[in-house]
Amino acid sequence: MTAAQTATAPTATGQPPAAAVPPRFAAARRFARAFVRRPSGMAGLAILVLFTLLALVAPAFIGPKQLDVTKVNGPLLAAPGGSYPLGTDQAGRSVLLLLIWGSRESLQIGVVATVLTVVFGSAVGIVAGHYGGFVGRALMHITDWFIALPSLPLAISLAAVLGQGSASITIAIAVTSWTATARLVRAQTLAVEARPFVERARALGAGNWQIMLRQVLPNVMPLILVSSTLTVAGSLLSEATLTFLGLGSPTDVTWGEMIRDAFFGGAFTADAWWYLLPPGLAILAVVLGFTLTGRAVEHVLDPRMEKKR
Repeated sequence: MTAAQTATAPTATGQPPAAAVPPRFAAARRFARAFVRRPSGMAGLAILVLFTLLALVAPAFIGPKQLDVTKVNGPLLAAPGGSYPLGTDQAGRSVLLLLIWGSRESLQIGVVATVLTVVFGSAVGIVAGHYGGFVGRALMHITDWFIALPSLPLAISLAAVLGQGSASITIAIAVTSWTATARLVRAQTLAVEARPFVERARALGAGNWQIMLRQVLPNVMPLILVSSTLTVAGSLLSEATLTFLGLGSPTDVTWGEMIRDAFFGGAFTADAWWYLLPPGLAILAVVLGFTLTGRAVEHVLDPRMEKKR
């Protein structure tokens, strides 16, 4: 019997064998099935998908005129109702439209800052864990120095020096947030480097970069993935804090800028709760979505956590 005939021959149960699935696709399928079985993770993912879709479709029905603070589009600080489901702000703009448009800038800053944080922190952690010695100690001393610095004053100082705008806030968040990822990845790198397959790779002549990229990185990637989902939540809170303190661009519409405008625009004195609550609840919802998703991913990738419950 040829190989082709063997592959298509029926099994002992009379059923044809399942088609061979590449290991990577099989692992992804197992991950998806395990993730779907976690209701909290699916709830968090649903929240993130909803806000992502709103951010993507926002330009289709929101124009510059509706966001222009110099043009009055409706009654000032009007309560929810009629054409304004979430009321209006002090300039007569729809709070609902501002909330949807603000998701674009807020999510963009949070995601980009997280990518920078995770890439830089992972690189530092892998290099420090792999080389050790003087290089590893020097990188960890630098990491400890950044940890010792108060993150919020440092972020405020950096954003103030770089100037107002989303770019400066993104850089400030990344510079002050990479240390936790670096320490986690370094610890995992040390654990991976102690395994036999890394020693075999060295014995076969693999270089430092080959070991770090082909042996260490794939094994620390689950930890990096979990850290990324949780870091986005912190980045969103940092963006709202820095923007509320006046370090964002006044022309940009973000959730943090909405809270700042409401605070200084008379929402408290006018008892305009509809202007204060929506951006705060949106931040809370997205942070909760990333946290639930990250925890679910952590449980799926680390079955030992399920045994500890």
